[in-house]
Amino acid sequence: MRVTSAVTAGLGLAGLLAAGAAGATGATGPAGPAGVPGASTAPASTAPASAGPAESATAPLDWGSCSAGQKELNAAGAQCAEVTVPLDHADPGGRTIRIAVSRVKAASPGERRGILLSNPGGPGGTGLAHTLALRPALKDAADHYDLIGFDPRFLGESTPITCGPAPRPAPSAAHTTPRADFEASVRAARDTARRCHGHGDNARLLPYASTRDVARDMDAIRAALGERKLSYYGVSYGADLGAVYTQMFPGRADRVVLDSSTDPEATQYELFQRSGAPAERALRGRVREDVLALLARAERRPVPVAGQRLTAPLLRLLFKQLVQHEENDPALASVVSDLKRAAAGEDVAPGPTLAGLLALLSSPELESGMVGGAIFMCGDGGWPAGGWPENPGTYWRNMQRSRASQPVFGPYVNGMIAPCAFWGSEPREPATRIGNGVPVLMLQARHDNNVPYEGALALHRRLTGSRLVTADIRAHGVYGRGNDGLTPVPCADRAVNTYLRDGRLPAGDVTCARPEAPR
Repeated sequence: MRVTSAVTAGLGLAGLLAAGAAGATGATGPAGPAGVPGASTAPASTAPASAGPAESATAPLDWGSCSAGQKELNAAGAQCAEVTVPLDHADPGGRTIRIAVSRVKAASPGERRGILLSNPGGPGGTGLAHTLALRPALKDAADHYDLIGFDPRFLGESTPITCGPAPRPAPSAAHTTPRADFEASVRAARDTARRCHGHGDNARLLPYASTRDVARDMDAIRAALGERKLSYYGVSYGADLGAVYTQMFPGRADRVVLDSSTDPEATQYELFQRSGAPAERALRGRVREDVLALLARAERRPVPVAGQRLTAPLLRLLFKQLVQHEENDPALASVVSDLKRAAAGEDVAPGPTLAGLLALLSSPELESGMVGGAIFMCGDGGWPAGGWPENPGTYWRNMQRSRASQPVFGPYVNGMIAPCAFWGSEPREPATRIGNGVPVLMLQARHDNNVPYEGALALHRRLTGSRLVTADIRAHGVYGRGNDGLTPVPCADRAVNTYLRDGRLPAGDVTCARPEAPR
């Protein structure tokens, strides 16, 4: 169910970071974290509840089998269709695009509440099968909803945008410097901007890649299904998208769950920066000492392993993925052990965790995720995905300043230069302003080092109708962890399912007792 596996966790907030690190090794260019931007004219907080697609403009959907690649949906008996939406929702008679949607009908039609949509994070994450994947965690709450998945605009099966071909990765040199690695990431960001913005018809489409436009598409899906309201679960960037929807369409938000969200007053670059300190705290003892020694070496001589040379930016990327969940600590120790032996000159056969990470770095899925993240980050006018400095020198100075207090992750989270610095167009809308009393259930891990806890508190204060469930764990994503072999948080799972099934929010904020790992 989780947006990402244990290996790829954090490509939501860390997606851009992954891109920058990949660029430093001559792989593909940067890509994106969590947040899809918007496109309209009025600020979200002032948009009336009736704003959005005209109810009478939607035709019945042509439901049929899902595409052959959607094996889980087809096995579950799901149906798929396309919802036609305006490219520019302010011009409903203009050019249109198609949004791919899936539906698994409610198992208890007589007790049906409505529709439940979801988003798995990113930005850049496809979600056609995501709501279905929630079903084991939802338990009997799932019986009350048609489970609706969708790919956000320009991703997956929803009028996809592609960029020009990425250059063939060049092998890393045997010797490097921190400045040389940074300059490589700048070149990669510039190249991604060139390949994406100038490819095909992208210059016409990309200004409409935004969180606010995705929220409008969600409301168009609601209208096309003939529903008065929609319920929703979102994690990471998906949580921020859900918050945006509650501001743009407060009268159409039914039961909304936001898992692992961010501070609506921060830019995406600032959110990245804030993830450095809690990630640093997650590294302790001998592992931390070994990591520092590996980085000191790799900043001059990349570590050779399995036919690759791993630069310091790449190592920081790998370590960042592994510190997100407490359950990954043994895997982190194994990876560090493999890398220590490789740095000492041994011919190392990577263990399963390191092998999986190395495969991820060269996978087509990572490249497509980077592209998806980039197109949304560069369309956002601020939170949740935008707000990127244009001067490369800003990133370099912040990287260097961070080394004193955050020697492991400071250069990583401060040096993630986005292709937006070189993008060919400006965002069409400002950041979404948060501030109303729509009822919302929020979940957050207290020691999340992807989207720190303080950011969720800031959003909680602005969503005055919200209740916050805190899990005293180091994790990114709280709900349904047991589906991924991680330690579940039963009181959080119960709170979500009770709310979705019965409509009961907790009477006040809740802190869940620290869960015990399964024996």
